[in-house]
Amino acid sequence: MAEFDGQVALVTGGNRGIGKAVALAFADRGARVVIAARSEPEGHATVETISSRGGEALFVKADVSEETDVRRMIDRAVETFGRLDYACNNAGMQLTITDLATFTEDEWDRTIDVNLKGAWLCMKYEIKQMLEQGGGTIVNMASTNGLIGTAGFAAYTASKHGMLGLTRAAALDYARSGIRVNALCPGGVHTEMYDNLYPDPESLQKARDFHPMGRLSAPEEIASAAMWLCSSGSGFIMGHGLTIDGGLTTR
Repeated sequence: MAEFDGQVALVTGGNRGIGKAVALAFADRGARVVIAARSEPEGHATVETISSRGGEALFVKADVSEETDVRRMIDRAVETFGRLDYACNNAGMQLTITDLATFTEDEWDRTIDVNLKGAWLCMKYEIKQMLEQGGGTIVNMASTNGLIGTAGFAAYTASKHGMLGLTRAAALDYARSGIRVNALCPGGVHTEMYDNLYPDPESLQKARDFHPMGRLSAPEEIASAAMWLCSSGSGFIMGHGLTIDGGLTTR
């Protein structure tokens, strides 16, 4: 995909899991990558990995639920690389598996703030920059929990349903401005967050078995889909939530 050569990509939550895989995929295709995350050691480690593979990257410490951080994140990206061509709004969280009535207000607010408000704030400033330069492409990281309900995941499910609605509305707002906005809806992905949710082998195996293919996705499989949604090969796709779930929602 030579079209990524010299372009600039931003990945929030690019320090681990799916976000790291997306950041590495952009870099391997020649893009200059801005990695935004709260964890400085992991963020810098990802930058070092990209540099060791001959790529160019920048780490910006940011909490996507804070507007000041998001504005600074975009400013740093543009100051360093001159533009912003792609953005993958991947930063997200799921605190615990808890039924709705026992979920605390603080847990609810934090989940919605990071997963949904954070995506809105990121798009707000990404789109302003993309409008100035004449276009760009955005991929939001939703989830199969944006398509179905899952017991124990009320706040996460609400945030991801909201993410898909936000994606569709943004896509329509800027459909004629050279900006495409889409989303990915992964099923279970074998990441550190998933291991934390299912810490024992038995529960993790049940999570695998819940997928008709009998396994979880690798982060790199999600990253490949993100690259396609950012490429000209998907140039007529907008406002879409692409499902990558091993058949989970096919039942």
